[in-house]
Amino acid sequence: MPARAVPSAAPPDLPAPPRRVVSLVPSVTESLFDLGLGEAVAGVTDYCVHPAEAVAGLPKVGGPKNPQLEAILALQPDLVIANREENTPAVVRALEAAGVPVWVTFPNTVAEAVAFLRDLAALFRSPAAEGRAEAIAQAVEAARKRAPRRPWRYFVPIWQGETRGIRWWMTFNRRTYPHDLLALLGGENIFADRERRYPLEADLGLAPERPAPGRDRRYPRVRLEEIVAGQPEVVLLPDEPCTYDARGREEMLALLRATPAGQGSRIFLVEGSLLFWFGTRLAKALPQMAAAFTGTG
Repeated sequence: MPARAVPSAAPPDLPAPPRRVVSLVPSVTESLFDLGLGEAVAGVTDYCVHPAEAVAGLPKVGGPKNPQLEAILALQPDLVIANREENTPAVVRALEAAGVPVWVTFPNTVAEAVAFLRDLAALFRSPAAEGRAEAIAQAVEAARKRAPRRPWRYFVPIWQGETRGIRWWMTFNRRTYPHDLLALLGGENIFADRERRYPLEADLGLAPERPAPGRDRRYPRVRLEEIVAGQPEVVLLPDEPCTYDARGREEMLALLRATPAGQGSRIFLVEGSLLFWFGTRLAKALPQMAAAFTGTG
């Protein structure tokens, strides 16, 4: 996890619209093409898979955490777009040392995601892209107005493990993009105020907490007892980063039979990118995540 949450950085001040862009962020790659800016994309990571036909023939520069610096520089980019959560500071420093402008994004709210799209369109000085970004902004406001008056209490596990024979699930608190997205749609995160504690044993209540200055506290690891105590009405099981499937859903139904979500079988498999990818995927996430709360998705 990154060091700490900070506001999304502004784009670099370029003398002209970028002509050769390397994207180190899958959601950014998709957004560039969706906004009609795909002709400028010169290279992407191995994990940039959308839009499939558009990225299939593009040069690949490795994974987000360990991209190949020489491969990026060989593409002669006039801009690299990175993300504070997906890419490492070392990668950003190396690119900047090589004289390459780097835009380090980090939207933690829907408003910041919309601002990123607007900034992206403005950077390219593209009226068409600005119009598409504005359409997504309007869709956000429409979704906000349709949100139910009574919020749905929810839980979203994004990873799981076992320590000292105790099972745990990682989730997110209010200082994250998925929390803000689901709040906009009428969701009430049962772990909104739960901070991550260090080390792991402290997070699970097995040991005293130790000072961890600068460490990211947005992704707590919680025990089954905490989840049940939160009495979620809806549980969303994403297919990334932890791959939940039908078998995982059946297991969660059994574990949470003492909660409204378990009793009402309101445990749903969802596409993880709709929760975690900021950018133009937001347009698809709004209706599908809203439908997941009502069980119609």
